[in-house]
Amino acid sequence: MSDHRYLGLDLGGTYIKVGVIEAGPDGRPASLVHSERVLTAAETGPDQVRDRLIDIGRGVADLHGPISSVGLGVPGLFDPDTGVIELFPNLPGPWRGFSLRDPVGEGIGIKTSMINDARAFTLAEGTIGAGRDAAVMLGITLGTGIGGGVMIDGRLHLGAFGTAGEFGHQTVKPDGPVCGCGNRGCLEAVARGGAISDEAGLPNVEAVYAAAAQGDARAVEAIERASFYMAIAIANAVALLGLDVVVLGGGIMSAGDLVLDPLRQAVSNRVTLVPTEEIRIVRAELGAMAGAIGAALAGKVQLENRAL
Repeated sequence: MSDHRYLGLDLGGTYIKVGVIEAGPDGRPASLVHSERVLTAAETGPDQVRDRLIDIGRGVADLHGPISSVGLGVPGLFDPDTGVIELFPNLPGPWRGFSLRDPVGEGIGIKTSMINDARAFTLAEGTIGAGRDAAVMLGITLGTGIGGGVMIDGRLHLGAFGTAGEFGHQTVKPDGPVCGCGNRGCLEAVARGGAISDEAGLPNVEAVYAAAAQGDARAVEAIERASFYMAIAIANAVALLGLDVVVLGGGIMSAGDLVLDPLRQAVSNRVTLVPTEEIRIVRAELGAMAGAIGAALAGKVQLENRAL
């Protein structure tokens, strides 16, 4: 039997990231054979974004096929039975109630599945990335929002409603600000990139970490505050799931130890039930293409009628 190729489309607010993975029948790990990114043009609205996904998928299939399946990673929640969008808190436009999965699949002409983008990141890192040897892995994406996913014994855990792993929507500050999901005091509301930069009085989170590297006290304090709330959320996950690896990804991770060191210390201060030195908090390995790789893997798994 020959190798098979699987396409992943990772829909983001600025870019659609595209990845084609190749896997053989002998069980060897999937490898990335093509990647690119295309502007989303999210401001044009759901219809145009859907058509853009179709055009991209068709083009990639023509150039890099044959493609066995398509996986579509999306920045929010959807009905797993219908593929209809329920919540895109960080993407502009009237997305609620918009049918995306089936029209994209029909337009490309290839069986298409859909997965939350943070769960796609987790699936990729837990399968061939930094969490590949974990018994229980928590994946966290840090950016405009805070996403997450959980893998247990090599399988993505989605729960009864297909939404398990919404790490950023834990309540960590009951009287905190209203989150994009409608709840008050979510981790995302108090520790996302925009919250950190607002706290530091700087234009973006990259500027905060640059200032912290130069010893700016207000920037350091903003990072420590975000780490405090992140540690509460991670400690909750440790207590509930017994996780042994936390993998962090997203643009913020370019700051490296400026992110990891205060977070590791804050988690160490809060976790009491297990030895914290046995919980690894590490940087993702697959970079910006992790979401597209994970979406492609999700499509592969669904095509094979296996549980994620």
